[in-house]
Amino acid sequence: MLGKVLSCVVYGLDASLVSVEVDVAAGLPFFSIVGLPDAAVKESKDRVRAAIKNAGFHFPVKKITINLAPADLKKEGSGFDLPMAVSVLAAEGIVGGDQLPSTTADGATASGLEHYLIVGELSLDGTIRGVRGALPMAVAARRLGLKGMILPVENAEEAAVVEGLEVYGVSTLPQVVEFLNQRLVVERTTVDLEGLLKGCSTYAEDFSEVKGQEQAKRALEVAAAGGHHLLMMGPPGSGKTMLAKRLPTILPSMGFDEAIETTKIHSVSGQLSPRQSLVAVRPFRAPHHTISDAGLIGGGQMPRPGEVSLAHNGVLFLDELPEFRRHVLEVLRQPLEDSTITIARAAASLTYPARFMLVAAMNPCPCGFLTDPRQRCSCTPPQIQRYRAKVSGPLLDRIDLQVEVPAVPFRELSTDRPHESSAEIRSRVIKARALQRARYRSDGIACNAQLRPRMVKKYCDVDEPSKRLLELSMQRLGLSARAYTRILKVARTIADLEGNERIESPHVAEAIHYRSLDRRIEATA
Repeated sequence: MLGKVLSCVVYGLDASLVSVEVDVAAGLPFFSIVGLPDAAVKESKDRVRAAIKNAGFHFPVKKITINLAPADLKKEGSGFDLPMAVSVLAAEGIVGGDQLPSTTADGATASGLEHYLIVGELSLDGTIRGVRGALPMAVAARRLGLKGMILPVENAEEAAVVEGLEVYGVSTLPQVVEFLNQRLVVERTTVDLEGLLKGCSTYAEDFSEVKGQEQAKRALEVAAAGGHHLLMMGPPGSGKTMLAKRLPTILPSMGFDEAIETTKIHSVSGQLSPRQSLVAVRPFRAPHHTISDAGLIGGGQMPRPGEVSLAHNGVLFLDELPEFRRHVLEVLRQPLEDSTITIARAAASLTYPARFMLVAAMNPCPCGFLTDPRQRCSCTPPQIQRYRAKVSGPLLDRIDLQVEVPAVPFRELSTDRPHESSAEIRSRVIKARALQRARYRSDGIACNAQLRPRMVKKYCDVDEPSKRLLELSMQRLGLSARAYTRILKVARTIADLEGNERIESPHVAEAIHYRSLDRRIEATA
């Protein structure tokens, strides 16, 4: 007797169809799984056997062979438990299989195993546990023209964000069998996408809580308006972390496509909370400085996303930048330039998106008080040199804005003067981003930070006074060609914030001001 169920395996951010084929034949009791399964899939036979028995069904005491096709595709994860159990029951005639009629729109019946994608992990008592990657699987099911998807109830809302696909959340194996045999109604899972995007786009932090630091606030506004990377340097307690945590509050809300892409990354990483259907708030990732390069960019035998991908469409905050191991920082070069990260392993080579805003913070010296007028620095020049040399020049070149964050004086901390809220700053950022979207509509980019070299000449043309200012600054500060390009991009953003189509000398001067820090670091080093 044969049984067949459709399932899925996730590689990177995409899912591939897997056919779970079962042959139940006479012979000595034996249970084998073929089709390049990993250890978790091989262990499924014990979970499937116990779940079927403890759920009250008869488990065949025969020779059972399960084939996961195509056989040359590596199968990993525990999501094959449920389709294996259903295929065994289908082979025994306990599940109706291909004889099932069509379902109604309200989800009263099922249409047949060949029209549904089934995934889920089984407990020994027959309950169904959640799996990773439900959203990529749902996208694959719709792409393949399948009618719907049966999966754990805790993953149902995540999969239901894919329109045009019937999604049924189940919690036990008997519930699946009864549903497939038309003896139980399982309501179709639906979500309000518009409500999710609006309701989840709220933040607990606000810029109105930050006192002083007007220069740093301006730099954050420019960074948000153009999607630029930012480095802040200042003594401990000056507010660097506080400012960084409020950057997402002034960024434009995520669109549906951005939310789907971000949710897929968090889904395959197992970062979604139970019953969470969509990541509608821009991510803010702040890894500790002890993180490894694999933790930052991703890795593993079958590569998983790292922090740079989990921060996709959001902010990656690296506090105490020089404390990160140098080789860990150097792996940031590719994602900062290309907005993607490619992880090559013997088993596979996968590319994950990594379009994030890098915000880094550091002290001016090991003790942190070099620029603090209230505290005396205890560091020697060689110590300061070694500390700052941990951040390489090529990495600094890739950071568009570099700003000093001085200690906040008491009169600023004690004032009751109202400060600009995130909503006020965000309104200006949104206007600047709208100008950029309109300008680059035919170029396939969204903001100034994404300008490619050939576009810089076209969109960042400056007048003669600005050129002379640039030339003088490059000579005096010793800036690189990459720094020159980034100055032009930042000047373009400053002009957009003012609503000017032409870049003028004041815009260039402010952009140059944001590049003076890297030269100071190199000079001290």
